[in-house]
Amino acid sequence: MTPGHAEQAQHLRGIALMIAAVSTFAVMDTIAKWLSQSYPVPAVVWARYMSQVLVMVVLLGPRYRAGLVRTRRPGLQILRGFVLVSSTMLFFSAISLMPIAEASAITFISPLILTAMSVVLLKEPVKPSTWIAVATGFAGVLVIIRPGSGIFSTAAALPIATALFFAAYQLLTRKLAGVDSTIATLFISALVGAVVMCLVVPFFWRPLASPWHAVLLLAMGVLATAGHFMLIRAFEKAPASTLAPFVYAQLAAVLILGYVVFGTFPDVWSLVGMGLIVASGAYNVLRQRR
Repeated sequence: MTPGHAEQAQHLRGIALMIAAVSTFAVMDTIAKWLSQSYPVPAVVWARYMSQVLVMVVLLGPRYRAGLVRTRRPGLQILRGFVLVSSTMLFFSAISLMPIAEASAITFISPLILTAMSVVLLKEPVKPSTWIAVATGFAGVLVIIRPGSGIFSTAAALPIATALFFAAYQLLTRKLAGVDSTIATLFISALVGAVVMCLVVPFFWRPLASPWHAVLLLAMGVLATAGHFMLIRAFEKAPASTLAPFVYAQLAAVLILGYVVFGTFPDVWSLVGMGLIVASGAYNVLRQRR
């Protein structure tokens, strides 16, 4: 195999891992929505982070030991973890109140928000065409939550807030790149989420209605861990510019899962809005690649 073919094969493996990772996240979100019909959202969020911490301790603790929490920027790591758990809380609240496909689509404006934040906070130059892409993405959100639709409610603000927090999370991740190990960054964010939710969950606790629910609550942590590991491996095998378009496979997955599990499917206008968000995001990716 020539070097060119070997590189192409690596990139294809990276793309496959990316699609698998975002599909795993879609399954986790679907489980969260299903469980939120029986339990308060804070309890579901607590289970998601606590189970991820337990899974990582069991699987990685014997190998990494103190390396799981070793950091040179503890303050930044804690802030990143708090922003991530806030984003999760907002998103799980959103999908408990509105269709999962529409909520997920709205959160995909986070890369566009990140672009705007980079201009303000990192002083990165942005071309006028990029601002057009940002405006197109937000237009897509307005089409999805248009007045008069069943989506238009105060609940629609939740996925928008999710996107804002997730953009801040991505910005903090950029600042931590190369500072700590990936494993430590993953574990600390999960640990911060678990600690925060341990303080909150006693006010919302409800006994398990079924042993099957306990399996699903644990499964969320397993899926979160597996998804993040596949994501890491994907970026090891292919550049971010190659992988970025395949993030939108998650939207396809939630469309299918939303229909199969909950019997919901977006109407034509919602699909148009999703198309605008995907198109603006894809343009942003192509611009960065150039």
